[in-house]
Amino acid sequence: MVRTGGDGRLWVLSGPSSSYALRLTDRDELLHLYWGPPITLDDAERLAAEPLPGDWPFESALDGREEYPVEGGPRFARPALALRSAAARGVEWAHEGADAAGGLLRLHFRDRVHRVRLTLHYRMRTGSDVLERWVRLRHLGGPGAVPVEVLRADSATWTLPTRDRWRLSHLHGRWAAESRLVRTPLTPGEKRIGSRRGHTGHQSLPWIALDDGAAGEEHGEVFSAALAWSGSWRICVDRLPDGTVQATGGAGHDDAGVVRLDPGRSWTTPVFAALRTGGGFGAASRAWHAWQLTHVVPGADRPSPVLYDARGPGGSGAAGPGGLVRRAADIGVELFVVDGCLPGDLTPGRARLPEGLEPLAGEVHDLGMRFGLRLEPEAVAPGGRLHREHPDWVQQRAGRRPTAHRGRLLLDLGRPEVRRHLWERLDALLRDAPVDHVRWDLGRCSTDPGRPGDPWPERLDAEHVEGLYELLDRLREAHPGVTFESCSGGGGRTDLGILARADRVQVSESTDPLDRLAIQHGLSQLHPARVMTSLAADSTDTTLNRRPSNLRFRFVSAMAGVLGVGGDLTSWSGQELAEARDLVALYKRIRHLVQHGELHRLRAPADGTGAGCAGADGPGGDGFSAVQYRRGDGGETAVLAWRHAQRFGTPVPPLRLRGLDRDALYRDAATGELHSGALLAHRGLRIPLHGPLDAAVVHLRKA
Repeated sequence: MVRTGGDGRLWVLSGPSSSYALRLTDRDELLHLYWGPPITLDDAERLAAEPLPGDWPFESALDGREEYPVEGGPRFARPALALRSAAARGVEWAHEGADAAGGLLRLHFRDRVHRVRLTLHYRMRTGSDVLERWVRLRHLGGPGAVPVEVLRADSATWTLPTRDRWRLSHLHGRWAAESRLVRTPLTPGEKRIGSRRGHTGHQSLPWIALDDGAAGEEHGEVFSAALAWSGSWRICVDRLPDGTVQATGGAGHDDAGVVRLDPGRSWTTPVFAALRTGGGFGAASRAWHAWQLTHVVPGADRPSPVLYDARGPGGSGAAGPGGLVRRAADIGVELFVVDGCLPGDLTPGRARLPEGLEPLAGEVHDLGMRFGLRLEPEAVAPGGRLHREHPDWVQQRAGRRPTAHRGRLLLDLGRPEVRRHLWERLDALLRDAPVDHVRWDLGRCSTDPGRPGDPWPERLDAEHVEGLYELLDRLREAHPGVTFESCSGGGGRTDLGILARADRVQVSESTDPLDRLAIQHGLSQLHPARVMTSLAADSTDTTLNRRPSNLRFRFVSAMAGVLGVGGDLTSWSGQELAEARDLVALYKRIRHLVQHGELHRLRAPADGTGAGCAGADGPGGDGFSAVQYRRGDGGETAVLAWRHAQRFGTPVPPLRLRGLDRDALYRDAATGELHSGALLAHRGLRIPLHGPLDAAVVHLRKA
């Protein structure tokens, strides 16, 4: 809901438990007023009437107060917008009006010299506290108009209320060790996270959270923000000299340029969304999850199937894919995914599928499963057919040889002819072959973001991502029965932008179950379990699975997302296959809770080394972690618990469950034992864990 006051120059956006207010001064300065618990329009009017702080020598009165700082004039804080043309550099805007309808507010400005119109967008959807912000720039043209370089155009700047101290949470990592949560005090100055790699990156995720240092999993005020962009990106958090904290973020990492606006052209930034909650990090996560499942992820109301990943040793093992297919079906797999196409060529590779797709897909379908195919459309083999025919289609800097990174060159999806070629090949593949699911993999970073002969090659990064989005959107529309999964060496392309086009993501190529608990814990701060593909693989996979572990621990770890199975099923014993069948069936019984329920992180996991997740809530590192999922009014819940290690004489502490009916009795679906809701909340549930690397699932329903 948007309310307007102050003679049309003050606005308040409100959700169920928060409000956000801003106003225009008489000099067309757009100032941030408020972000916190719900307030009335009268409250906002009172805030607007308060005098601004006075000047301080060598500082600007605008810094830390502007809603969307620009480069130019008396400003020294990081600008969200920087423009340059032959006529001038910087921005000097004038307000040109506003309009509000439903939960959408648009504020219009114009720079007279650059002839650029800037529209700030704000949207708060019904029933949600997530505030979405983005910016649209349009070159108005006219006699003598010249191109304008957009050196920087962040999607939003977020200004936080005054607090004595701030703590910053973000996710860091590397390949096969993504999404590790860290919380650190925010000291004066600027903290910057991002990616220069042309994709979201394994090293950092475009999400931050800020609190006063006292918030916990279920208490305290938390502000968090996430960027919906799958290319290079940057988020900067700045604690200014007066203690004010601002966070700004958007596409592109450096100020070398994002796009060039020729007369008549326009560009829209990605969404930078944020929310405020008074219920701690857990409430923030649940709000993010609900918003994504309702407004972002396509088809999120449908359950995501249990998959088998045939990329591992068994994918081309001596028993052949046929043996794997039957064994996968026997344990309850619903989607069988193979790695069968060459990078960029998009034809079945004979080394993997000597008879083509149809025989294998037919067997998969006959056994009641869907058939999935891993593709790598954005890459091309150096010296391969496509590269020989179209060497100008790959990303490369003028006068430099393109870099073959991980044995691949990267196509330039910003070129219409490249998108047209990929569309024709992919559309034909999905029309002619029995493919139900596509795992879209980006197997390398962008190392040569250039386009020889282009007068402004800096725009390649943004145009590549927009080309990717256009291609995926077109494929989804043309093939509504096909589901899509994002992968980039595991979790290298995990963000809200790709999740608007992919049903789920590969969050890591690590199959070590203990490492995965830490990865999934970090990712759950923003993303719901419904979008996380998680594999239970061979314990002997020493490349990505560091330590031996039992089958149950591996499966229950993977159940905290979309359950997948990997490894060579033809080498599993009959006892292992029977246990896997039972565990898959158990997951299907609680899948509706995991994928669509509310998450409560009861105890933080170890970080994979035996230590607790840095800065995470809960004891961590004490060898025991657990999560709880529930739906509705607390009539049904599932608890997943893991014992990472065992200390002599240390019992497993009971888990105090959340969100249950204290006056009800709950029956354990496995044992039939009854539990009091009041005792589950206060005394806690005792979990039957025995020894290190043990795991358990408890499914409770109201009796």
